[in-house]
Amino acid sequence: MAELAGTCARDPRLCGDVHRVTELLAQTLSAGRIVLVAGNGGSMAQAAHFAEECTGRFRADRRPLAVLSLDSAAHLSCTANDYGFEWVFSRWVEALGREGDALLVLSTSGESENLVKAVTAAKGRGMSTAALLGRGGGRLHPMVGESAVFPGATADEVQDLHMVAIHAILVGLEARLCES
Repeated sequence: MAELAGTCARDPRLCGDVHRVTELLAQTLSAGRIVLVAGNGGSMAQAAHFAEECTGRFRADRRPLAVLSLDSAAHLSCTANDYGFEWVFSRWVEALGREGDALLVLSTSGESENLVKAVTAAKGRGMSTAALLGRGGGRLHPMVGESAVFPGATADEVQDLHMVAIHAILVGLEARLCES
C-alpha cells in the first residue's frame, strides 16, 4: 500500500475519498443490502477481484460480504448483441439493484457510456453510487455520490492505484464489519 500512501502524501484528500467510498460500502453491507461492482477491461478484472475477496476471504476468516461483480460473459454478449454495449451494465442494475443497494464503478477515464448509464439506472432505483476513477474523473465524477480520482497518465498507472485502493477498502470493510 506504499503506492497509495505516496499518492495520499501528494494529495491528502485522496485518502479521505477512499475512506468515504469504504464507509458508503460498509453502510450498505451493514444494512443487509448488496453492492454491485462494474468496470470495463482491466477494470472489470479488478471489479471481479474485489467481489471475490468480499464473498471469499481477504485477510480474515469472516462471513461473506454481499458483493457481486457484473462480469458474466453470457450477459455481456447477449445484452451487447440485443441492445448495444452501452446497455450491458444498466440492464444488470435494473434487474438486480434495489433501493438501499450500492453500485461501485471502476473506470480509468470516467467516460465509459455503459458505466454512465449504469450509474443513472442505479440512482433511478434509489441506490447509492461510488467510483474509483482516473484522469480527472471524466463524466462519472460529478454523477456519483462518493469517488476517489487517481492520478496517472495511462490506464495501467491508474489501475495500479485502483488495485491498491481496492485492497485498502477491503481492509476497511473487514475492520468495520467483521469480528476479530
